[in-house]
Amino acid sequence: MLDTLLKALAGRADRALELQTGVTSFPAVGPDSGGPGEWDKAAWLEARLRAYGLTDIERLDADDERVPSGKRPNMIVRVPGKSKRMVWVLGHLDVVPPGDAGLWRSDPWIVTRDAEDPDIIRGRGVEDNQQAVVAGSLIAAELVEQGLTPDLGFGLIVVADEETGNKYGAEYVLEQRPDLIAPDDLVLVPDFGTADGTLIEVAEKGTLWLKVTVTGVQCHASTPDEGKNALVAASAMILRVREVEERFNAVDPLFTPPRSTMAATRHDANVPNVNTIPGKDVFFIDCRVLPAYSVDEVLDAFRGLGAEIAAQYGVTVAVDVVSREPAAPATPVNSEVVTLLKEAIFRIYGLECHAGGIGGGTVARLVRHRNIPAAVWSRVFDNAHVPNEAARLSDAV
Repeated sequence: MLDTLLKALAGRADRALELQTGVTSFPAVGPDSGGPGEWDKAAWLEARLRAYGLTDIERLDADDERVPSGKRPNMIVRVPGKSKRMVWVLGHLDVVPPGDAGLWRSDPWIVTRDAEDPDIIRGRGVEDNQQAVVAGSLIAAELVEQGLTPDLGFGLIVVADEETGNKYGAEYVLEQRPDLIAPDDLVLVPDFGTADGTLIEVAEKGTLWLKVTVTGVQCHASTPDEGKNALVAASAMILRVREVEERFNAVDPLFTPPRSTMAATRHDANVPNVNTIPGKDVFFIDCRVLPAYSVDEVLDAFRGLGAEIAAQYGVTVAVDVVSREPAAPATPVNSEVVTLLKEAIFRIYGLECHAGGIGGGTVARLVRHRNIPAAVWSRVFDNAHVPNEAARLSDAV
Protein backbone atom coordinates (compact mmCIF):
# COMPACT_ATOMS: atom_id res chain seq x y z
CA MET A 1 0.00 0.00 0.00
CA LEU A 2 2.79 2.44 0.91
CA ASP A 3 4.49 2.05 -2.46
CA THR A 4 1.19 2.74 -4.22
CA LEU A 5 0.65 5.86 -2.13
CA LEU A 6 4.18 7.18 -2.63
CA LYS A 7 4.05 6.59 -6.38
CA ALA A 8 0.74 8.44 -6.63
CA LEU A 9 1.99 11.36 -4.52
CA ALA A 10 5.12 11.68 -6.64
CA GLY A 11 2.92 12.66 -9.57
CA ARG A 12 1.00 15.33 -7.69
CA ALA A 13 3.27 18.35 -8.10
CA ASP A 14 0.55 20.12 -10.11
CA ARG A 15 -1.97 19.55 -7.34
CA ALA A 16 0.54 20.79 -4.76
CA LEU A 17 0.95 23.95 -6.84
CA GLU A 18 -2.83 24.33 -7.15
CA LEU A 19 -3.25 24.11 -3.37
CA GLN A 20 -0.33 26.40 -2.60
CA THR A 21 -1.59 28.97 -5.10
CA GLY A 22 -5.08 28.88 -3.65
CA VAL A 23 -4.26 29.13 0.04
CA THR A 24 -1.54 31.74 -0.50
CA SER A 25 -4.03 34.08 -2.17
CA PHE A 26 -5.79 34.68 1.15
CA PRO A 27 -3.98 37.12 3.51
CA ALA A 28 -4.74 34.97 6.56
CA VAL A 29 -3.06 37.25 9.07
CA GLY A 30 -4.56 37.16 12.55
CA PRO A 31 -6.21 40.19 14.17
CA ASP A 32 -3.36 40.61 16.66
CA SER A 33 -1.22 41.50 13.65
CA GLY A 34 -3.88 43.64 11.97
CA GLY A 35 -5.33 41.01 9.65
CA PRO A 36 -8.79 39.56 8.90
CA GLY A 37 -8.10 36.02 10.11
CA GLU A 38 -8.25 32.70 8.31
CA TRP A 39 -11.94 32.20 7.50
CA ASP A 40 -11.86 32.60 3.71
CA LYS A 41 -8.71 30.51 3.43
CA ALA A 42 -10.31 27.69 5.43
CA ALA A 43 -13.48 27.81 3.31
CA TRP A 44 -11.48 27.52 0.10
CA LEU A 45 -9.42 24.63 1.45
CA GLU A 46 -12.46 22.74 2.72
CA ALA A 47 -14.12 23.08 -0.68
CA ARG A 48 -11.04 21.66 -2.39
CA LEU A 49 -10.83 18.73 0.03
CA ARG A 50 -14.48 17.88 -0.54
CA ALA A 51 -13.91 18.09 -4.29
CA TYR A 52 -11.16 15.48 -3.87
CA GLY A 53 -13.72 13.15 -2.29
CA LEU A 54 -13.03 13.68 1.41
CA THR A 55 -16.23 13.63 3.47
CA ASP A 56 -15.19 13.20 7.11
CA ILE A 57 -14.45 16.87 7.75
CA GLU A 58 -15.29 18.38 11.13
CA ARG A 59 -15.14 22.07 12.05
CA LEU A 60 -14.38 23.40 15.53
CA ASP A 61 -14.48 27.14 14.97
CA ALA A 62 -13.68 29.51 17.83
CA ASP A 63 -15.60 32.74 18.38
CA ASP A 64 -13.54 35.89 17.85
CA GLU A 65 -15.38 39.18 17.41
CA ARG A 66 -12.22 40.91 16.19
CA VAL A 67 -12.41 39.33 12.73
CA PRO A 68 -15.07 40.02 10.05
CA SER A 69 -16.40 36.46 10.14
CA GLY A 70 -16.61 36.42 13.93
CA LYS A 71 -14.93 33.00 13.85
CA ARG A 72 -11.45 31.51 13.75
CA PRO A 73 -11.60 28.27 11.73
CA ASN A 74 -10.27 24.90 12.85
CA MET A 75 -10.72 21.81 10.70
CA ILE A 76 -10.33 18.09 11.38
CA VAL A 77 -10.06 15.77 8.37
CA ARG A 78 -10.09 11.99 8.80
CA VAL A 79 -9.47 8.96 6.62
CA PRO A 80 -10.33 5.74 8.49
CA GLY A 81 -7.82 2.92 8.79
CA LYS A 82 -7.91 -0.72 9.78
CA SER A 83 -7.14 0.27 13.37
CA LYS A 84 -8.69 2.91 15.62
CA ARG A 85 -5.23 4.33 16.12
CA MET A 86 -4.45 7.46 14.12
CA VAL A 87 -1.52 9.18 12.51
CA TRP A 88 -2.14 12.91 12.91
CA VAL A 89 -0.55 15.72 10.91
CA LEU A 90 -1.01 19.18 12.43
CA GLY A 91 -0.71 22.38 10.40
CA HIS A 92 -1.83 25.98 10.76
CA LEU A 93 -3.67 28.34 8.45
CA ASP A 94 -2.53 31.71 9.75
CA VAL A 95 0.56 33.48 8.44
CA VAL A 96 2.60 36.45 9.55
CA PRO A 97 2.34 39.80 7.73
CA PRO A 98 4.60 40.17 4.69
CA GLY A 99 6.46 43.14 6.15
CA ASP A 100 8.10 45.71 3.88
CA ALA A 101 6.59 45.18 0.42
CA GLY A 102 9.68 46.71 -1.15
CA LEU A 103 11.75 43.73 -0.05
CA TRP A 104 9.60 41.28 -2.01
CA ARG A 105 10.39 40.41 -5.62
CA SER A 106 6.68 39.93 -6.31
CA ASP A 107 3.26 40.19 -4.67
CA PRO A 108 3.53 38.09 -1.46
CA TRP A 109 -0.04 36.85 -1.89
CA ILE A 110 0.54 35.47 -5.40
CA VAL A 111 2.59 32.29 -5.75
CA THR A 112 5.43 32.62 -8.25
CA ARG A 113 7.72 29.89 -9.55
CA ASP A 114 11.46 30.34 -9.70
CA ALA A 115 12.65 31.03 -13.23
CA GLU A 116 15.67 28.72 -12.92
CA ASP A 117 14.13 26.01 -10.73
CA PRO A 118 10.34 25.67 -11.17
CA ASP A 119 10.22 23.29 -8.19
CA ILE A 120 10.76 26.37 -6.00
CA ILE A 121 7.77 28.60 -5.29
CA ARG A 122 7.58 31.90 -3.40
CA GLY A 123 4.84 33.63 -1.45
CA ARG A 124 3.89 34.41 2.12
CA GLY A 125 3.17 31.20 3.97
CA VAL A 126 4.39 28.69 1.38
CA GLU A 127 6.73 27.25 4.02
CA ASP A 128 5.11 28.41 7.26
CA ASN A 129 2.88 26.53 7.36
CA GLN A 130 1.21 25.79 4.05
CA GLN A 131 3.74 23.12 3.13
CA ALA A 132 2.39 21.08 6.05
CA VAL A 133 -1.24 21.81 5.20
CA VAL A 134 -0.71 20.95 1.54
CA ALA A 135 1.25 17.77 2.31
CA GLY A 136 -1.43 16.55 4.70
CA SER A 137 -4.17 17.41 2.22
CA LEU A 138 -2.41 15.52 -0.57
CA ILE A 139 -2.04 12.39 1.57
CA ALA A 140 -5.68 12.44 2.66
CA ALA A 141 -6.92 13.01 -0.89
CA GLU A 142 -4.71 10.29 -2.36
CA LEU A 143 -5.82 7.70 0.19
CA VAL A 144 -9.45 8.33 -0.76
CA GLU A 145 -8.92 8.57 -4.51
CA GLN A 146 -6.77 5.43 -4.62
CA GLY A 147 -9.25 3.54 -2.42
CA LEU A 148 -6.52 2.74 0.11
CA THR A 149 -7.21 1.73 3.70
CA PRO A 150 -4.09 2.32 5.82
CA ASP A 151 -3.22 0.20 8.84
CA LEU A 152 -3.64 3.30 11.02
CA GLY A 153 -6.19 5.99 10.32
CA PHE A 154 -4.90 9.28 8.89
CA GLY A 155 -5.97 12.64 10.26
CA LEU A 156 -5.18 16.23 9.34
CA ILE A 157 -5.80 18.95 11.92
CA VAL A 158 -5.63 22.45 10.47
CA VAL A 159 -5.82 25.26 13.00
CA ALA A 160 -5.93 29.03 13.29
CA ASP A 161 -3.94 31.41 15.49
CA GLU A 162 -0.63 29.55 15.72
CA GLU A 163 1.45 32.66 15.11
CA THR A 164 -0.06 34.63 17.99
CA GLY A 165 -0.62 32.20 20.82
CA ASN A 166 -2.95 29.31 19.81
CA LYS A 167 -5.87 30.54 21.95
CA TYR A 168 -8.30 30.30 19.03
CA GLY A 169 -6.53 27.40 17.34
CA ALA A 170 -4.87 24.25 18.67
CA GLU A 171 -5.46 25.19 22.30
CA TYR A 172 -9.18 25.67 21.62
CA VAL A 173 -9.44 22.39 19.68
CA LEU A 174 -7.72 20.35 22.38
CA GLU A 175 -9.83 21.96 25.12
CA GLN A 176 -13.06 21.29 23.25
CA ARG A 177 -12.03 17.79 22.23
CA PRO A 178 -9.62 16.44 24.87
CA ASP A 179 -10.16 12.93 23.51
CA LEU A 180 -9.35 13.84 19.90
CA ILE A 181 -5.75 12.61 20.03
CA ALA A 182 -5.38 9.33 21.89
CA PRO A 183 -2.25 8.64 23.98
CA ASP A 184 -1.12 5.92 21.56
CA ASP A 185 -1.73 7.95 18.39
CA LEU A 186 1.24 9.11 16.33
CA VAL A 187 1.55 12.89 16.02
CA LEU A 188 3.64 14.72 13.42
CA VAL A 189 3.91 18.51 13.30
CA PRO A 190 5.68 19.68 10.09
CA ASP A 191 6.22 23.24 11.37
CA PHE A 192 10.00 23.23 11.65
CA GLY A 193 12.79 21.59 9.77
CA THR A 194 16.09 21.89 7.98
CA ALA A 195 17.06 21.87 4.33
CA ASP A 196 18.66 18.43 4.59
CA GLY A 197 15.87 16.99 6.74
CA THR A 198 18.17 15.38 9.29
CA LEU A 199 16.75 17.00 12.44
CA ILE A 200 13.68 15.69 14.27
CA GLU A 201 12.57 18.24 16.85
CA VAL A 202 11.55 16.63 20.14
CA ALA A 203 11.68 19.55 22.59
CA GLU A 204 10.92 23.27 22.72
CA LYS A 205 11.95 25.96 25.13
CA GLY A 206 9.40 27.81 27.20
CA THR A 207 8.18 31.06 25.66
CA LEU A 208 7.53 34.35 27.43
CA TRP A 209 6.55 37.52 25.58
CA LEU A 210 6.57 40.70 27.62
CA LYS A 211 5.14 44.15 27.00
CA VAL A 212 7.07 46.87 28.80
CA THR A 213 5.32 50.23 29.28
CA VAL A 214 7.48 53.08 30.52
CA THR A 215 5.56 56.16 31.66
CA GLY A 216 7.32 59.45 32.29
CA VAL A 217 6.31 63.08 31.77
CA GLN A 218 5.83 64.57 28.30
CA CYS A 219 7.16 68.05 27.61
CA HIS A 220 8.57 70.27 24.88
CA ALA A 221 11.92 69.08 23.58
CA SER A 222 13.44 72.55 24.10
CA THR A 223 12.91 72.21 27.86
CA PRO A 224 13.73 68.55 28.51
CA ASP A 225 14.38 69.10 32.21
CA GLU A 226 10.68 69.76 32.72
CA GLY A 227 9.79 66.22 31.68
CA LYS A 228 10.88 62.67 32.25
CA ASN A 229 11.93 61.09 28.97
CA ALA A 230 10.23 57.70 28.69
CA LEU A 231 12.26 56.80 25.59
CA VAL A 232 15.56 57.29 27.40
CA ALA A 233 14.41 55.14 30.31
CA ALA A 234 13.10 52.46 27.95
CA SER A 235 16.38 52.50 26.05
CA ALA A 236 18.30 51.99 29.29
CA MET A 237 16.17 48.96 30.10
CA ILE A 238 16.60 47.54 26.60
CA LEU A 239 20.37 47.77 26.96
CA ARG A 240 20.15 45.72 30.16
CA VAL A 241 18.05 42.87 28.72
CA ARG A 242 21.27 40.96 28.10
CA GLU A 243 22.06 41.15 31.83
CA VAL A 244 18.92 39.18 32.60
CA GLU A 245 19.76 36.60 29.94
CA GLU A 246 23.21 36.12 31.48
CA ARG A 247 21.65 35.35 34.86
CA PHE A 248 19.88 32.34 33.35
CA ASN A 249 23.08 30.83 32.04
CA ALA A 250 22.37 27.09 32.07
CA VAL A 251 23.40 25.19 28.94
CA ASP A 252 21.51 22.27 27.40
CA PRO A 253 23.17 20.76 24.30
CA LEU A 254 19.86 19.25 23.16
CA PHE A 255 18.80 22.73 22.05
CA THR A 256 20.00 25.11 19.36
CA PRO A 257 21.10 27.59 20.62
CA PRO A 258 21.91 25.70 23.84
CA ARG A 259 21.03 28.58 26.19
CA SER A 260 18.00 30.65 27.11
CA THR A 261 17.60 33.71 24.89
CA MET A 262 16.01 37.07 25.68
CA ALA A 263 15.75 39.81 23.08
CA ALA A 264 14.09 43.19 22.77
CA THR A 265 12.01 43.07 19.59
CA ARG A 266 9.04 45.28 18.72
CA HIS A 267 8.89 48.97 19.58
CA ASP A 268 5.66 50.96 19.33
CA ALA A 269 5.53 54.55 18.11
CA ASN A 270 5.60 57.15 20.86
CA VAL A 271 5.23 60.75 19.67
CA PRO A 272 4.70 61.66 16.00
CA ASN A 273 6.83 64.82 16.03
CA VAL A 274 10.51 65.51 16.64
CA ASN A 275 10.15 68.33 19.15
CA THR A 276 8.32 66.52 21.95
CA ILE A 277 9.87 64.54 24.78
CA PRO A 278 7.81 61.31 24.92
CA GLY A 279 5.96 60.64 28.15
CA LYS A 280 5.19 57.05 27.25
CA ASP A 281 7.24 54.40 25.51
CA VAL A 282 6.32 50.77 24.84
CA PHE A 283 8.54 47.92 23.74
CA PHE A 284 8.45 44.12 23.81
CA ILE A 285 10.80 41.34 24.89
CA ASP A 286 10.86 37.80 23.48
CA CYS A 287 12.19 35.17 25.92
CA ARG A 288 12.93 31.53 25.06
CA VAL A 289 13.61 29.70 28.30
CA LEU A 290 15.33 26.36 28.83
CA PRO A 291 13.28 23.78 30.76
CA ALA A 292 15.79 24.16 33.62
CA TYR A 293 14.05 27.43 34.51
CA SER A 294 10.48 28.52 35.11
CA VAL A 295 9.18 31.27 32.84
CA ASP A 296 7.90 32.92 36.03
CA GLU A 297 11.49 33.24 37.27
CA VAL A 298 12.30 35.19 34.13
CA LEU A 299 9.18 37.35 34.54
CA ASP A 300 10.21 38.20 38.10
CA ALA A 301 13.71 39.11 36.91
CA PHE A 302 12.39 41.57 34.32
CA ARG A 303 9.98 43.12 36.79
CA GLY A 304 12.92 43.57 39.15
CA LEU A 305 14.89 45.26 36.37
CA GLY A 306 11.89 47.48 35.65
CA ALA A 307 11.81 48.59 39.28
CA GLU A 308 15.50 49.54 39.08
CA ILE A 309 14.94 51.58 35.92
CA ALA A 310 11.90 53.28 37.46
CA ALA A 311 13.92 54.36 40.50
CA GLN A 312 16.89 55.52 38.42
CA TYR A 313 14.92 57.62 35.92
CA GLY A 314 11.92 58.72 37.97
CA VAL A 315 9.42 56.92 35.74
CA THR A 316 7.02 54.03 36.18
CA VAL A 317 7.65 50.71 34.46
CA ALA A 318 4.94 48.10 33.92
CA VAL A 319 5.97 44.65 32.70
CA ASP A 320 2.94 42.72 31.41
CA VAL A 321 2.68 39.23 29.96
CA VAL A 322 1.59 38.99 26.31
CA SER A 323 2.13 35.25 26.03
CA ARG A 324 3.30 32.69 28.59
CA GLU A 325 3.96 29.11 27.52
CA PRO A 326 6.04 26.96 29.88
CA ALA A 327 8.24 24.31 28.33
CA ALA A 328 6.48 20.99 27.80
CA PRO A 329 8.00 17.58 28.56
CA ALA A 330 10.32 16.53 25.76
CA THR A 331 9.27 13.71 23.48
CA PRO A 332 11.53 10.74 24.33
CA VAL A 333 14.07 10.14 21.58
CA ASN A 334 13.17 6.43 21.68
CA SER A 335 9.41 7.00 21.46
CA GLU A 336 7.45 5.16 18.79
CA VAL A 337 6.74 8.25 16.73
CA VAL A 338 10.42 9.26 16.61
CA THR A 339 11.61 5.72 15.89
CA LEU A 340 9.10 5.18 13.07
CA LEU A 341 9.79 8.62 11.62
CA LYS A 342 13.53 7.94 11.54
CA GLU A 343 12.91 4.64 9.75
CA ALA A 344 10.59 6.28 7.21
CA ILE A 345 13.02 9.12 6.48
CA PHE A 346 15.85 6.66 5.95
CA ARG A 347 13.71 4.49 3.67
CA ILE A 348 12.53 7.35 1.48
CA TYR A 349 15.45 9.81 1.59
CA GLY A 350 18.36 7.66 2.77
CA LEU A 351 19.00 10.09 5.63
CA GLU A 352 20.20 9.33 9.15
CA CYS A 353 18.32 11.69 11.49
CA HIS A 354 19.09 12.95 14.99
CA ALA A 355 16.79 14.40 17.64
CA GLY A 356 17.14 17.92 19.03
CA GLY A 357 15.38 20.89 20.60
CA ILE A 358 14.64 24.42 19.40
CA GLY A 359 13.77 27.82 20.80
CA GLY A 360 10.83 28.28 18.48
CA GLY A 361 7.35 27.17 19.42
CA THR A 362 4.95 24.87 17.57
CA VAL A 363 1.62 23.28 18.40
CA ALA A 364 3.58 20.17 19.37
CA ARG A 365 4.06 21.81 22.76
CA LEU A 366 0.32 21.68 23.44
CA VAL A 367 0.22 17.99 22.55
CA ARG A 368 3.25 17.24 24.73
CA HIS A 369 1.68 19.08 27.67
CA ARG A 370 -1.01 16.37 27.49
CA ASN A 371 1.71 13.71 27.84
CA ILE A 372 1.37 12.62 24.22
CA PRO A 373 4.65 12.33 22.29
CA ALA A 374 4.86 14.49 19.17
CA ALA A 375 7.61 14.81 16.57
CA VAL A 376 8.30 17.95 14.56
CA TRP A 377 9.90 17.39 11.17
CA SER A 378 9.95 18.65 7.61
CA ARG A 379 12.38 19.49 4.83
CA VAL A 380 12.31 23.25 4.36
CA PHE A 381 14.54 26.17 3.42
CA ASP A 382 14.04 27.47 6.98
CA ASN A 383 13.02 30.89 5.66
CA ALA A 384 9.78 31.50 7.52
CA HIS A 385 8.78 35.09 8.28
CA VAL A 386 11.18 36.61 5.74
CA PRO A 387 10.61 38.40 2.42
CA ASN A 388 10.43 36.08 -0.61
CA GLU A 389 9.56 33.07 1.56
CA ALA A 390 10.19 29.96 -0.51
CA ALA A 391 9.39 26.24 -0.53
CA ARG A 392 9.89 23.27 -2.82
CA LEU A 393 6.83 21.61 -4.30
CA SER A 394 8.68 18.30 -4.08
CA ASP A 395 8.95 18.66 -0.30
CA ALA A 396 5.15 18.48 -0.08
CA VAL A 397 4.76 15.35 -2.19
